[in-house]
Amino acid sequence: MKELSQLVRPNILALKPYSCARDEFRGRKAEVFLDANENPYNQPLNRYPDPLQEEVKKALERIKGVRAEQMFLGNGSDEAIDLVYRIFCEPGKDNVVAIEPTYGMYGVCAEVNNVAYRRVLLDEHFDLVADRVLEATDELTKVIWLCSPNNPTGNPLAAEEIEKILRNFEGIVVVDEAYSDFSERMPFRLQLDQFPNLIVLNTFSKAWAAASIRLGLAFASPKIISYFNKVKYPYNVNLLTQKEALSLLHNRREVERWVMQVLDERPKLMAAIEELPICLKVYPSEANFFLAKMRNATDIYNYLIDCGVVVRNRHKVTLCDNCLRITVGTPNENSTLLAALRKY
Repeated sequence: MKELSQLVRPNILALKPYSCARDEFRGRKAEVFLDANENPYNQPLNRYPDPLQEEVKKALERIKGVRAEQMFLGNGSDEAIDLVYRIFCEPGKDNVVAIEPTYGMYGVCAEVNNVAYRRVLLDEHFDLVADRVLEATDELTKVIWLCSPNNPTGNPLAAEEIEKILRNFEGIVVVDEAYSDFSERMPFRLQLDQFPNLIVLNTFSKAWAAASIRLGLAFASPKIISYFNKVKYPYNVNLLTQKEALSLLHNRREVERWVMQVLDERPKLMAAIEELPICLKVYPSEANFFLAKMRNATDIYNYLIDCGVVVRNRHKVTLCDNCLRITVGTPNENSTLLAALRKY
């Protein structure tokens, strides 16, 4: 890869970050806090939270196999996605390349940050072709976006194709592994030391069943993480989120049980959907959802809404004509869905 100084925006290189009150005495003990203009009452909510979420990161080290200095925690993965643009992409000048179809926020953040967004189609099996992605880059391409398992298709991207991009692209490669806990593939976060241009995204919203606490993760080299911490807002992860994350991390076995229940339901639901006369094809998935090609996705979607069942209509998404994206629910939820579809 290029030197980070060649990839990071010049204004970010020169930026002097805001100094939190808590940062200034870090590493020393204190009992009386009169430094941050906080109200002394209503503890502990009266205090600003740890700006670097050190206790959460220590707990994550043991589970994720990643060192604390290689972690960024943010307000959902969307904060990390936005920070990638703000750190590396000069508005109105640089561009990024992404697979298509994929998670829509990569494109939305590109528009918000005035960065050109180049789409490269997956093949007819929703597989990644590294050469196509690399051919779409030029000297102003700063970032390549990959999602594996991909959303909305559910399939993992071939590891050898991802590695080819990592080895041949001089900029930043982001691999979003939001759904990796539902896959048996080795996560790319365990290869950070091998690929200095790699950023891996994770989230508490999927396997950890905590979408409401809005906690996203980015794993990268300590140097890249230092830029995330330089640009982020000082107290970006609130105390309640940090406490709930620690509770979940300390109850990891329960989370693993939830994942196993989803993995047990997934093939049964996929097979049942594929047997329906209104279904043309169910695509392979290693996520907690799958894509099903229907005879008339929009009509079926509206019918399900009338039945009180909500799935995602992906008919207008590139390569996803007449497809519904169906999340694996509880056994009762899945039975309700199937009962409705069988009456259609």
